[in-house]
Amino acid sequence: MSGNEIECRKERTKWFLEDRFGMFIHWGLYAIPARGEWVRSVEHISSEDYQVYFDEFNPDRYDAREWARTAKAAGMKYAVLTAKHHDGFCLFDSKLTDYKSTNTQSGRDLVREFVDAFRAEGLKVGLYYSLLDWHHPDYPAFGDLIHPMRANENYRRDPARFEHYLDYMHGQVRELLTNYGKLDIMWFDFSYENLKGEAWRATELMEMIRSIQPHLIIDNRLEASGEEGGSIYTNNPSPYAGDFASPEQIIPPNGVTDAAGNSIPWEACMTLNNNWGYASTDRTYKSAKTVIRKLVECVSKNGNLLLNVGPDAKGEMPRKTLEVLEQVGDWMTQNGDSIYGCGQADFPKPEWGRYTQKGNKLFAHVFEDSVGPVNLVGLADKVRYARLLADGSEVSSTRPWNAKMYPNDAFINFASPEHFSWPLPDERDTVVEVTLKSVEG
Repeated sequence: MSGNEIECRKERTKWFLEDRFGMFIHWGLYAIPARGEWVRSVEHISSEDYQVYFDEFNPDRYDAREWARTAKAAGMKYAVLTAKHHDGFCLFDSKLTDYKSTNTQSGRDLVREFVDAFRAEGLKVGLYYSLLDWHHPDYPAFGDLIHPMRANENYRRDPARFEHYLDYMHGQVRELLTNYGKLDIMWFDFSYENLKGEAWRATELMEMIRSIQPHLIIDNRLEASGEEGGSIYTNNPSPYAGDFASPEQIIPPNGVTDAAGNSIPWEACMTLNNNWGYASTDRTYKSAKTVIRKLVECVSKNGNLLLNVGPDAKGEMPRKTLEVLEQVGDWMTQNGDSIYGCGQADFPKPEWGRYTQKGNKLFAHVFEDSVGPVNLVGLADKVRYARLLADGSEVSSTRPWNAKMYPNDAFINFASPEHFSWPLPDERDTVVEVTLKSVEG
């Protein structure tokens, strides 16, 4: 990737680094067995046995407008929907297969409804497309690492036929890029073993994407995770290395940088419970407080959070999902300025929480009750004004008598006397907006 291409990546990802918070939606036939999106692989289910779910698929309660309103109310700025997951079932009206939502009892182009509804709410839209396909007859089966029929000799396939699958896959990506208007993200998933990079005809695929929608941003999963070669983590990424890194179910300890230590765009994708697709017995939901704090952690490391939801077989988001998102939205309504357009601060992580920063606005995310005042290490003489972001009320920034032995630090507290211990106004995350006299490096 040339210097000019890296500059193009910076231009493409400007909005991404501003918006910071998105919704991932894993939805498909696997919502009916309700044991997660990998159910075919885990249980070695053949296409014939999986057909019952295709025959029964009819999400009559699917209302993309309601999904969009839910995402917007939660403070999310973009959303990514699984147009096709590993099982090969398409939520869009592809002309290249009969294995699609318009051929089910539903008879609906579910992707079309998604993009229209989310755009109407002012949200950016992305589509997830699996590079894998456990339904297609020319995709490797017997001997593959994860195919449902990996151990079944009857599914040994001619490797030469893989080119036919690649034609199909490229053709479907072209359909998504040409039939659904302007997209903002193309989220590919995923490379493994020898199926990576040029095995997908990745350079050709990227050239096609750029020729149709040059503004589109793309994740880094055309390469296998952890590959050294020309990955996005190197100083010389390949043409198909992508525009942003996509760590899954983990937040990198120090953010994401290239080999030279430069921050690169990244997004942690994270489930709200333990599964991506709907799992009826999975009630291990993260609390709103956890989601908020993990979002803050991502932003404090120059990253985004893509939070996943798994709608059920009828097309509705689980009630617990809605409850958590409503609480997250309540916090975002009051404190979103500490997320949108923010990034890593010019100051080290404090003991009591985290910082995010935007220009001369330093946002102190206080997670822990303090004994006495809250210490802003190294900020003496740098604070012009401090206030609670949620309501704009002034926060004391007076140096109390018991802090005089720390001349290099500033102090804040939530009531007077300033040397007393006061409870946090918001135990999820109390955000103090600190206006700095100048931005120090």
